[in-house]
Amino acid sequence: MATRNPPPQECESDDDSYEVLDLTEYARRHHWWNRVFGHSSGPMVEKYSVATQIVMGGVSGWCAGFLFQKVGKLAATAVGGGFLLLQIASHSGYVQIDWKRVEKDVNKAKRQIKKRANKAAPEINNIIEEATEFVKQNIVISSGFVGGFLLGLAS
Repeated sequence: MATRNPPPQECESDDDSYEVLDLTEYARRHHWWNRVFGHSSGPMVEKYSVATQIVMGGVSGWCAGFLFQKVGKLAATAVGGGFLLLQIASHSGYVQIDWKRVEKDVNKAKRQIKKRANKAAPEINNIIEEATEFVKQNIVISSGFVGGFLLGLAS
């Protein structure tokens, strides 16, 4: 039976503006998650031949690279187009920009990012260590993925 979370409430504090998801509970409830991503899953070297690993890594890398390229182009076009429209509107007199307020807001955002980055550093280091360990255990599929990703970006 699924439970519904209460709707997010407006927070006065900037520190409470995001939700932390705990994947350990999810992994305990879904055994397939443990088989695929858990420590007992073992390295890919034990399961598939080298050629299969390179093909799997290359194909998944190419797909990821291709999607990354397309989404990146779309995002760059949207952001660039937004800036262009804002500049035209500002030049035409439709929009007046309060640059002092923009500077104040940017400085506030910088402070918040620094504060949150210091809190997240141990978690990020954990993720980096786990990713490094995965790459070391599965070097063939990882190198296939990187090669495929670069080919996907180029296509």
